Amino acid sequence: MTDTGGVYPSRWEAGRSGRLRGVKLARVRLADPEVAPLLADLRREYEERYGDGDSVHDVEADAFDLPHGGFVVLLDGANTVAGGGIRRLDDATCEVKRMWTNPAYRRAGHASAVLAALEELARELGYRHVRLETGYAQPEALALYRRLGYREIGNYGIYDRATGFERSFPAEDASL
Repeated sequence: MTDTGGVYPSRWEAGRSGRLRGVKLARVRLADPEVAPLLADLRREYEERYGDGDSVHDVEADAFDLPHGGFVVLLDGANTVAGGGIRRLDDATCEVKRMWTNPAYRRAGHASAVLAALEELARELGYRHVRLETGYAQPEALALYRRLGYREIGNYGIYDRATGFERSFPAEDASL
């Protein structure tokens, strides 16, 4: 686990009335123990919503490793609060995968914070576009991506009835 220096940088706390304070952001590998609760509950949730939780394993773990990908989690002590990762699609585009928030911590801005951290990582790795997809049975995720300004691009992946989204960074902003 790579500690990113403690609690969220202040730009992620803006407008959140302190709801995120005290939760640590960490860069991890998909195989790290902090990710296990995320994957287990994501699988359970996919099974409940879609009848199949196997999509949690549709991408090899090393796709989330540097230099082309990464994974972040939010931790409240030993509890995994939320997390997600990015993987390379092409030289300019990465894809967000495994976005999840612990049910006990939902509706508190954690998914937005994870997405902000993943966007920052994408810029660090030189990506110009962030793409993601979510399913029809996840209305809260659809609403989140729309609210955060992601542009709908239709279904681009392997999942029937999924909605694709994309955000592009200005050219001068692509690498920090």
